[in-house]
Amino acid sequence: MTPRNTICLWYDSDALDAANFYAATFPDSAVGAIVHSPGDYPDGRQGDVLIVEFTVLGLPCIGMNGGPAIKHSEAFSFQVSTADQADTDRLWNAIVGNGGKESECGWCKDKWGLSWQITPRALMDAIKDPDRAAAKRAFNAMMGMAKIDIAVIEAARRGP
Repeated sequence: MTPRNTICLWYDSDALDAANFYAATFPDSAVGAIVHSPGDYPDGRQGDVLIVEFTVLGLPCIGMNGGPAIKHSEAFSFQVSTADQADTDRLWNAIVGNGGKESECGWCKDKWGLSWQITPRALMDAIKDPDRAAAKRAFNAMMGMAKIDIAVIEAARRGP
């Protein structure tokens, strides 16, 4: 069954590589149909991989090989909720270690330029704390981080 709403992600020419990486890295992810172009197009030839259907964490996606005209930006990101530090480290290290790039506050980019927020549940709990002083301490601790360190967030939340 074709989903009614699908996230479409533009790649230069390596949507299949990206989909394979996501499927190997994230649970509940898989590569589906691969569509080869029926004719030449501005940045490809007949027979090239044009579209790759895949899921990331259960979300239906399409990767389209459209050439270098359009780039990913931070205006779109996948926010991945993690259960603990080991899960956070594994996903962060997989993305950054596969040619990606660290950013701030739990954000990173994969080697295709797609933004990811690797967000521990503990961080979200801390910044939603009804004790606004505790939430602010946790938030301020996060502001100085690239990859989120749950122990530091929890210590900041508890306070001095």
